Amino acid sequence: MAVGMARSVWSYRGFVVGSVKREFQTRYRNSLFGATWTILNPLSMIIVYTVIFSQLMQARLPGVENGLAYGIYLCAGILAWGFFAEIIGRSQSVFLEHANLIKKLSFPRICLPLIVVLNASVNFAIIFALFLGFLLVTSNFPGWAILGVIPVLLIQTAFAIGLGIILGVLNVFFRDVGQFVGIALQFWFWLTPIVYPASILPEGIRPVIEANPMYPLISAYQGIFVYDQWPEWSALWPSALLAVVLCALGLRLFRKRSGEMVDEL
Repeated sequence: MAVGMARSVWSYRGFVVGSVKREFQTRYRNSLFGATWTILNPLSMIIVYTVIFSQLMQARLPGVENGLAYGIYLCAGILAWGFFAEIIGRSQSVFLEHANLIKKLSFPRICLPLIVVLNASVNFAIIFALFLGFLLVTSNFPGWAILGVIPVLLIQTAFAIGLGIILGVLNVFFRDVGQFVGIALQFWFWLTPIVYPASILPEGIRPVIEANPMYPLISAYQGIFVYDQWPEWSALWPSALLAVVLCALGLRLFRKRSGEMVDEL
């Protein structure tokens, strides 16, 4: 099943690449600042949280004396979360947004979630490169542990793709899913140690936070950039396994319901 879908997508690679370019150009057409807007949204969040929480949180980042530590901690978490949330948010509505295209043209529908992921990846690459540049300029660039970002990012992307496809298909049949996702992401954000370190939480709530599949992923990013530590691979296995399961379920659900989706759009 997966191999057949991969071959179909590869045969339409020109369509996928063209769609990614077109969407990126359309998003910033007639915009004075262009792609700068990709940076301003997470940057504004980082500034607000840093100003509000830095004095409260700085002393509570264990084992860190660097004055920029909390800002780096925030950047690592918010940028990673923003990438995840963009894939989920766009994927849950991608089939509805392209209803006319689906009805008029014959092409592998699975290309649409792939286009979403590639667009999110372009946006993430832009701001992540600037973040790395900031670390270089301020002499806070991590050592070889930076390579740990690659497997963590792959797990996170697979997790987001699987969950996004499932939500996208369900949203075609149950339109309340789209409303629920926006609310759920807000709660999920605050249940993930992004603005605060998990070490300040009461013992009673820590098991709830640790059951969050995004917790080990975000913690891995923060460990790399704040502490120059390699990810704790054993902690990432549950999230990696969940990502594989969600991808398998998402592809199965998509294949089973793709024909019915056309009638519901």
